[in-house]
Amino acid sequence: MSHDPNRPVGPPIEPVPSGVAQPRWSVMIPTYNCARTLTSTIDSVLVQAPGPEEMEIVVVDDASSDDVEAVVARHRERVALHRQPKNLGVPANLTACIRLARGEIVHILHGDDEVRPGFYDAMGRAMAHPDVGAAFCRQIFADATGARLGISPLEQKTSGVIPDALVFLASEQRVMTPSICVRRSVYEMLGGFHAELGCSEDWEMWVRIAAWFPIWYEPEPLAVYRMQAVSNTGRNQRTGRDLEFAARAIEIISGYLPAPERADAARRSRATYAKSALEVAESAAERGDFETAVAQWKGALRLSRSGGVIARAVLSLVRIGGRSLRRAGASRADLS
Repeated sequence: MSHDPNRPVGPPIEPVPSGVAQPRWSVMIPTYNCARTLTSTIDSVLVQAPGPEEMEIVVVDDASSDDVEAVVARHRERVALHRQPKNLGVPANLTACIRLARGEIVHILHGDDEVRPGFYDAMGRAMAHPDVGAAFCRQIFADATGARLGISPLEQKTSGVIPDALVFLASEQRVMTPSICVRRSVYEMLGGFHAELGCSEDWEMWVRIAAWFPIWYEPEPLAVYRMQAVSNTGRNQRTGRDLEFAARAIEIISGYLPAPERADAARRSRATYAKSALEVAESAAERGDFETAVAQWKGALRLSRSGGVIARAVLSLVRIGGRSLRRAGASRADLS
């Protein structure tokens, strides 16, 4: 099944009701059991936030079991809290963020991510161009403690609209959610996050936007994306479900591309994600998480059986097996 880019596929987003004051910015912070990191997330916004007439800040909690209310209470004069009565799951809670937002520009900032000083100034300059539908910046990757792991590739050297952004973004996920801002009117036209995608929902959204609107890129690394096992992606990697969602996202995304390019683009994307899964499998095996390693290795071969993927899978299997044997040997030595 493919999707015509002339037809929205996401849940409907209604306009802000007439007479309701619209600030320029809505910073919407979806949370689920991340009270531990929420303070630093909120602080990263407040240090550069204009006044409430220009920016609303709302935590949208998806029925967490931790004490998110206590964290927000420390910022009650500036930050609002909306708690879902029951857990909606990632795509539905992200869509709820958009529906609750009143601002002209919506920034979704997960409760375990951060923005760096200058983020809103840079995004504001980008969105001053009226034809631009969304703008994103380079992003820093951090671990669960906030320690820096790396940085995303430099996509282009100068700020500006990305040429042929649709094909560029459709090849693989290049935009982490904290790094991108979207006009609310764009969401109103194209809908919210795809309900079928428990992972890769963000990738599909950014490509959907690129099928309709110019996308702006800021080369400064002004957003921080935290990678951790308890995240939505981390949870799905343990079972290989992330790759099932990736396969579905690729199917949907291919429908946004010109017909002659769809099959080749989908084949390349499946191979790219399969190879990435094999890297995840090896990393999991390195830390002794063989459940994730096996799930990712099997999922990679379900996603693609190109020659390159098969060869990479054989190498990964040898590496995973070697690590398993070394770990087993170390355990026997400890017992002796």
